[in-house]
Parts: sequence; structure tokens; C-alpha cells
Amino acid sequence: MIAVIAISLAGCGKKTLSKSELRAVTNEIVGAAQRVAGRKSEITIRPEIQPSRSGAHGQLVADNIYISLADAAQAAAAAKKLLDAGVDGIKIFASAPRCAPLPENVFQAAVNEAHRAGKPVFVHPNNAADVLTAVRGGVDIVAHTTPHSGPWDEALLTTMKERRVALTPTLTLWKYYMRHDRLSAQEKVTDTEIGQLRAWVATGGTVLFGTDLGAVEYDPTAEYALMSEAGMTFPQILASLTTNPAERFGDANKLGRIAAGLHADLAVLHQDPAINLRALAHAKYTLRAGKIIYRAAE
Repeated sequence: MIAVIAISLAGCGKKTLSKSELRAVTNEIVGAAQRVAGRKSEITIRPEIQPSRSGAHGQLVADNIYISLADAAQAAAAAKKLLDAGVDGIKIFASAPRCAPLPENVFQAAVNEAHRAGKPVFVHPNNAADVLTAVRGGVDIVAHTTPHSGPWDEALLTTMKERRVALTPTLTLWKYYMRHDRLSAQEKVTDTEIGQLRAWVATGGTVLFGTDLGAVEYDPTAEYALMSEAGMTFPQILASLTTNPAERFGDANKLGRIAAGLHADLAVLHQDPAINLRALAHAKYTLRAGKIIYRAAE
């Protein structure tokens, strides 16, 4: 049995959700609690700060309305608009082809607004330079590894650790995107992303489990396997699913552990995942607030 924490849909700016998924987000139906970095519209959740294709540093996307982010003042205003709309966090896309990467002061402006409201800030980086700039700008969570930019060096890892950021590695994502490439190219990317995670774990850095659901298959088994290849032990992988996110999102007094007085949001597994890691992907029951909301077929 493991304690379950809420799901964060940090990258939902361009994700079209089904009506049932949207109802889960808005708590109209019973399911896993979800946090979103965007405002709810009829069947989509869109707003976030993301790269511009017009030459400006970035854009706010809100229900198909694009607002260019050319400077820190605009970044602060865009973040405030999202926060006023009730988002649970801000996600910033750091760079894009044919677009100048966001400078540190733009990150700082958005981060200041989010932290003033008690909300976390995610960054979607495309390379190690993006990670460094974003971390220096105060972001809380690095949403992906960056295998196309090579190994992360000591300076980057030290800065990440000093700034107490968390990493969601999404290792399966890169394997999925490379699935049509040469096998040698696939292996290089996989080896690099695993190396980046291994280096981060070696510093004692915090890892939050994530797969970029919607871009990859629902089954998380491959992600667990890759995390294990990166040297993560079962207790470390379990923490990435439970105590780490509960602490990072300020819910450690309610979620992430099995203890008297905490929420009974639990997953009961068919087998012991400490013996067979794949068991983490095979729930027998899922409970929310002590009530069974999922029961596997016999």
C-alpha cells in the first residue's frame, strides 16, 4: 500500500482534455486530485507562459489569446493574470527555435508573482543553459531532463542543489520522441538523460515522478525502469511518488504518508514493489478519502 498525492498537470497549456478529465480537474467527479497550470474553459485548459514564434521572448496563452512577453514587466503581468484566474502554478517555456531564450529577469518577475501568491513555478527547458537561467531566476521545479544538450556539469548541478529545486525527469518522453530515429541516436539520448538523473540523485537532489502524460502512454512501468537504471533505489522512487511531491506542494501534513490524521488517499498494489518494481504500475484498489474509487478486474 502506498500513499497517493495529487496529480499536477503542469504542461496542460496545449493539452485538450476530455470532458471526463476536465470534470476530474474541477472535482465534479471523484478521482485523483489534480492541480493545473491553467484556467478552465469549456473543454480545454490553456493558459501558460510559453515561447513566441514572433521574435518576442515568450507568450501567455489564455483561451487562444496570445500576449507577447518581451520584458519582465509583461511577464509579471501575465503571471498575475493566471494567478488571479485561480491556477495552481505557473509553467514557463524557456526557449524555442527561432526565438530568443527567456532572460533571468523575466523568470524572476514571474516567480515573484507566483511566490507572492504561494504558488510553485515550473520550467520547461530545452537545454542545460535554459535550466541554469531558470534556476537562477528562482523556479521551483525543472520539468524535464535535457538530453540533447549533453551531460549536466558540476556548476549546474551545484546551482540546482543550492537553490533547492526539484526535478521531474520524464525519461520515457525522450525515448518516445526518438522512437523513429536510428537506434544509435536513441541509445545516446537515453544514456544522456539517465546520466543527468543519476548525477542529480548523487547530489541528494529532490526527484518528483512524472511522465508528461498525454505525450506518452498511460502505463508508467518504463519510467520506473529508467529511473532504476539511473541508480534510484526503490525507496527513492517511492519517495518521488509520495513524500517528495507532498512536501514540495505544501501538503505533507495531509498527503504522501500512511499515518493517523492524514488523508486516506491510497493505492493498494497486487504485489510488493520493493521486490518487483513493476508492481507500482498494477494497483488492486485506489482509495480517495477512504473510499474505493478504482477496483482492478479479477
